[in-house]
Amino acid sequence: MEMIKLTPGVTACRLTIQLRAVANGSEADVTYCHTSLGMAGDEFVAAFTEEYFVEFMQDWEARLNYYLDHGEMRPEAET
Repeated sequence: MEMIKLTPGVTACRLTIQLRAVANGSEADVTYCHTSLGMAGDEFVAAFTEEYFVEFMQDWEARLNYYLDHGEMRPEAET
């Protein structure tokens, strides 16, 4: 799956998600490609470090797994 998110004056983002079957379910490869569209975008892209991405993806995975297990969004208190 691929989608484009445009935040005017900030960034254009291409999000790609590739799923594959594994023995006990599935695995996903998630790729974000941010392109700056201005000064605010320059700041955003500079802050999108590998460390930030790892933390962001761990939270994203936890939220997605919670939804798949419970059929609803995870309460904010659990973030």
